[in-house]
Amino acid sequence: MLETALTIAFGLFVLALLLNLYRLLRGPTLPDRALALDTMYINTIGLIVLYGISSDSKLYFEAAMLIALIGFVSTVAVAKYMLRGDIIE
Repeated sequence: MLETALTIAFGLFVLALLLNLYRLLRGPTLPDRALALDTMYINTIGLIVLYGISSDSKLYFEAAMLIALIGFVSTVAVAKYMLRGDIIE
């Protein structure tokens, strides 16, 4: 039962990543592309957590936490660039 749910979840996360990639490449504005990139790293975290569940390893949960921290900092940097045009003042 768990293996079936993990397989379906993997497929849906991959589909979500493909749709985010489409929005990243075809987004009409810069905020659309930034939001697609932000959503892509969140989906990547979900994929890593699912793989950690399927392989029964705690290492993947730590990797997901590091990606979440890096993603948060990059989202703040992109938002600051979109508002001010400069990241470091």
